[in-house]
Amino acid sequence: MYITVNKTAIYAYTSGKLFDAAKPTLVFIHGVLNDHSVWILQTRYFAHHGFNVLAVDLPGHGKSEGNCPKSVEEAAEFVLALLDAVGVQKAALIGHSWGSLIALHAASLAPERVSQLALVGTAFPMKVSPALLDTSLNQPMKAIEMVNTFSHSTMAPPPSALGPGTWLYGGSRALMRRVLASNPRENLFHTGFKACDSYENAFEALNRLFAGKESAQSAILFIVGIADQMTTPKAAQSLIDKAPGAKVARVSGGHQMMAESPEEVLQALTAFLKI
Repeated sequence: MYITVNKTAIYAYTSGKLFDAAKPTLVFIHGVLNDHSVWILQTRYFAHHGFNVLAVDLPGHGKSEGNCPKSVEEAAEFVLALLDAVGVQKAALIGHSWGSLIALHAASLAPERVSQLALVGTAFPMKVSPALLDTSLNQPMKAIEMVNTFSHSTMAPPPSALGPGTWLYGGSRALMRRVLASNPRENLFHTGFKACDSYENAFEALNRLFAGKESAQSAILFIVGIADQMTTPKAAQSLIDKAPGAKVARVSGGHQMMAESPEEVLQALTAFLKI
């Protein structure tokens, strides 16, 4: 469905279900040069089990109008404005990669509005190599090839994801090319990578989120891909260490674990959200 946020038309996938503000709401936030479709299996499940799902295309991405957020902080403000626009006081936030930092920062700005927080394929600092930053700016198609090499640990997903025989590398490349082409005004690849690379406030965000309440840590889930070469398990550990009461699920896939290990990711989320 389309939602007007800050006078801009924003697309959010609801799995074909009518939005009902009285139901518990889950907001899914994608990573760099992705869109709502990376959450297909997970969102369809929750939409058919009593939840509103809003798998959003970030501004300037995919079907959403507007300009790409230039920073994690700007994107986090957008997420809170999205909740206002749909009339939801409190929601759970699930973010992947760049989206995980966005979800974390949004929760820290308004902890009373976030019931639970799931950080999928996260890291801090989420540094991007200078070579990849430069390639994303000057040779984005080459950068897409590079990123997909490091984002996958298998060639095809299990049947529960996109269907037998689906080629993960090819599908992901096609998605990234499509998202890049969706906004000819901006280089979404470089802008997103710069936002990840420059974000410095994750520890402060966690401190604000907890605000002296250790019980808040139990409302956080880290989903870590043991074969992730983009946001490696080691790179996620600094955040996990800052939230010793948080739950941690380690799944078998790489960075694009929602497609590579869809059942494991779904099981981690359903256990966390008490389905």
